[in-house]
Parts: sequence; C-alpha cells; structure tokens
Amino acid sequence: MHAIFIWILRFGLIELFSMFFLLVNLLTFTLYLTTNHRHVNNKILFFFTLACGGIGAILGMCFSRDKRKSKPFKRITALGLIIALIPVIHIAHALTLDRTIRYVEIEFRSEHWPTELNGYRIAFMTDMHTIPDEGMQTVAHKLNGRNLDLLLLGGDFSMHYAHYQGTIREIAQINATDGIFGVEGNHDNYSRLFAAKEQHGITPLDNTGTHIREGFYLAGTHDMWNRSPNITEAITGAQADDFILLLSHNPDVTMVQSTTDIHLILSGHTHGGQITFFGFPMYLLRGSITDYGTRFAYGFANSADGTPLFISRGIGPYYITPRIFARPEVVIFTMYQG
Repeated sequence: MHAIFIWILRFGLIELFSMFFLLVNLLTFTLYLTTNHRHVNNKILFFFTLACGGIGAILGMCFSRDKRKSKPFKRITALGLIIALIPVIHIAHALTLDRTIRYVEIEFRSEHWPTELNGYRIAFMTDMHTIPDEGMQTVAHKLNGRNLDLLLLGGDFSMHYAHYQGTIREIAQINATDGIFGVEGNHDNYSRLFAAKEQHGITPLDNTGTHIREGFYLAGTHDMWNRSPNITEAITGAQADDFILLLSHNPDVTMVQSTTDIHLILSGHTHGGQITFFGFPMYLLRGSITDYGTRFAYGFANSADGTPLFISRGIGPYYITPRIFARPEVVIFTMYQG
C-alpha cells in the first residue's frame, strides 16, 4: 500500500484521473464501433456513455451506421457528453488557474481605523503547506514590488522533512515596513515552527498581541485543534480606542469565543473547499474541516458577534490533493478610515 501511495504521490491525482478519463472514452468509442452491435448489450453502452464516456460515445456515433443513431441513443449520448464535459472543465481548471497564485487587492474601511494610517497595506498568506521553495521565491519577489507595511501568516506549513524551514526562509525575504507576524495552524508543530520563525526575524503570535502602530493592535491565537486559543488573552494589551486585528487559523473559534472588541479577523484553514463543484465547496458540508458548513468557505463572513472575518483560500498545494476551482491566493488589504 505504501508503494502505491508513493506512486500516486509522484504521478498526481489529477493526472491519474485524466488517464482514467481517456481510457473510459477510448473504450466507449471502441464499443460504439463494434461491427456486430448485437454482441454488445445496449445497457453496457449506456453505462459507459454516462460514466464519463460521452466524448467517446459522440465520436463513436459519428462513425456508427446502425441503430445507435436512433433517438434513445442520441439522448443518452447527449447526456453523456454533458456529464463528460464537467470533469474536463474541472481538470482544465485544476491544471491551469488552480496552479497559479493570484494577488487579491481589497480595500477595507472601518470607522475604528486610525485616519493617520489611511493607505496602510497588509498582506495575508495562509496554508502554505507544500509550496515549493522556488514558488515561494516567486511570491516574495512579487510582494516586494507591492509596498507592504505588514505581512501576516495564517499558519499551516508542511512539517514533513523540515519543508517548512525553506518556506520560512523564503518568506523572510519579503520586505514589510512593520515586519512579519504569524500564528500556528492545525498541521503545525508550533514549537518547531515558532523557533524557525524567530530565527528568521518573524514574530509568532501565541495567544498574544502587540501594538504595530499607535492605534493599531495586532493579536493572534493558538490553533483550536492544536492547543487552547484564548481571544481575550490575546487582546489584553489593547487600548479602548485601538483598531484590533485578530489572526486565527481556524475561523470556527470566532463562533465560540467573544469577538466584540475586535474589528477585523483573518483566517484560513478551509482552502475554499479544496475540491469544489464549479466553486461550490461541497466537501465542507461533511463537517470534518469546519462545524459551520459553507459559512467559512471563502471571503468575508461574520463571527457569532458580527465581527467581519475574511477567510483566504490559502496559497500552497496540499500534498497530492489538487485544488479544483479553489485558486491559491495572497490577499492584500489597503486600510482606510470610514
């Protein structure tokens, strides 16, 4: 079993499914071209046509001169073609856009944001996982051209074979006026991760917070699957009139702890659903990643107290699991009072 897993890891799930898809359509095409159709049960043809073999079926129909051109076969073939096009579109998206990191620019306005800090730029990256070092180098190069004031990391690195060390080393090359801060994720060994961060000048937030500028307080919590997040403890040092930004890898914590004194929360964890159906995160409905279904799939949502919360899809690939209509991203917030 281990050898099979290693082979799949090297070959890739998308590539493996693509091979299966091609074989099914080749077999369907061959069946439609069977010289003596009486030896081929129509139910078998229908099965393969509807089992992602619609492209092979439509090609087979073009060369077939028997009753497979009848209305029942035409209807089944048309339906099979529609079914077959769905994985084709998803595979194409997974092999192209879903492997290309996008840079999302968002203007965030709050009456609590200090007027003197208007135009302040905060980049947020999360769920780095197994991003290659050269991929992280490219991200660092692009972010260094975007005039960042602050870089925030939402957790989840790959701890296997010390891969996280290379990721952190490349992240540390990103220039941000007020530094780089980060929290742990559920896949992280926090003690090893925090030690590596500190070695490269990145500040861990460990149920702690700090004033970044006058009137701007940054806080970060433990991951709720790893340890014991405590939002109240993390924001203890904030002043009454501060704008408070909270980092929490898992957004679920904002449904079970008070966030009434916080003005913006940044999270990751759900990957936008990772494998979705035209962007709809069906996987999140299982309840294994979040207890709140699609509420925390992607983009802006609200905590239980109504605090605005942004969930990023994350930036890195998750081992052999492909992203499908869940494009990786770095999010850059430009902050304004209002």
